[in-house]
This record gives sequence, structure tokens and C-alpha cells, in this order.
Amino acid sequence: MQFIKDFFKNRNQNQEFKKQLNNILGFTPGDVALYKTALSHRSVREGADENNERLEFLGDAVLSSVIAHYLFRKYPYKGEGFLTEMRSKMVNRQMLNDIALKMGLKKITFYNKYDNSLKISQIFGNTLEALIGAVYLDKGYAGTQKWVEKYIIMPHLFTEDLEVIEINIKNRLYGWANKNGKALEFETLEEKFENGRRLFTIGATVDGELIAEAKGYNKKDASQIAAQLAVEKLGL
Repeated sequence: MQFIKDFFKNRNQNQEFKKQLNNILGFTPGDVALYKTALSHRSVREGADENNERLEFLGDAVLSSVIAHYLFRKYPYKGEGFLTEMRSKMVNRQMLNDIALKMGLKKITFYNKYDNSLKISQIFGNTLEALIGAVYLDKGYAGTQKWVEKYIIMPHLFTEDLEVIEINIKNRLYGWANKNGKALEFETLEEKFENGRRLFTIGATVDGELIAEAKGYNKKDASQIAAQLAVEKLGL
């Protein structure tokens, strides 16, 4: 009897997963197992062939190419420097994480929900890149290009707004500090291993006073988040 209950429970869960996946993708995937891998964080599947890190690597490259092509067409008279900066803004880690959350990826991503550090990390942006890698393997480059433009660029990446956004919040904070004669520093407050990866806690200090701190699996991401929090706290 329990076996039958478990069977129907798993089948219902699979059906619900497929429904949610279809809603996010806007099409029926050819290989559901491929997409499950794309949505599996290493905190629940350690094997390189089981979690989404390899697909994230692939998706990152595909996304960069698609956005470069999009910008090349959209701005026919702009130079390389402008195009490079715009692409950096569009594939910004925080930006991708926000888009992933808006798309509903958090609901169908498989990760250790009891790991508090993951709740404040940017794994969903990484998951979005892995999803793009899966779409690429499933639909090819042309299909992925159309999908990225329709479901990521057009509804979430407003280039007119991005043109005037500063790409590096840290630079903005440094500019304020220099103008006001303040000593701004970013310090590593803690470094530890968590789920097989190094987790950094970076603090933003002004004249020796800790203004904000943030965690991340690399120092760059953590310091950018700390800078953003510091800018908000200082009302800049």
C-alpha cells in the first residue's frame, strides 16, 4: 500500500514539475532529465554529471554570445567599449539572479533549503545560466537565441535604462569616499568552507567603521553586494 502511495506521490510531483517548467520555458522540453540537471545545485547533487555546474559553464558562454549579437544589431553605430560595458551590465550576477527569481526558478530549483548561506547567495542566477545551457542542447543556438531574447532580454533587460546605470557600485562608493575625504575599505571578515566551497564574508568599512557586510562564494560578488548595501545605508 505504501509503495502505491509513494508511486502516485512521485508521479504527481513529476507532473507538477513538468507543468511549472513548461510555464517558465514557454515550450515543452525535449528531455526533462536534462532540465532537471540544469535545476540541480551541487548542495543536493555532488556529481559533476548530476548538478548544474557544467551546464552553467555552457549557458554562460551562450548567453554572452546571444547578448553580444543582440547589442551588435541594436546599436549599429556604437563602439566596442560601449558594447562591452552594456553586455557586462546585462550579464551582471545580481541582475541574472533577480531575473531568475522573477521567472520563478526558485520554485523549481533543487537545492539544500536548510543551508542559510544559499538563501542569500546568487545561485538562482547561476541556475538561469544552466537553464540556458539546457535550452541550447535541446533547441540549438538559433532556438536558444530566440528564447533568450523573448523570455529574458525583452521582458527584463531594458537597455535604455541600463545605459545610464553604473556598472560598478564599488566605484560609486569610492567616488563618494574620495570626495568626502573618507577612508573606504573592503575587508574579508570571514572565510570558511561550506558545502565543499569557500564562502566569504566581506565587510565595507568607512573610517574603520563597519557599514555593511555580505556573503558570497567569491570575493567579487560578496564585495559588490556589500557595496550595494553600504550605498543604500548611506543614502547615496
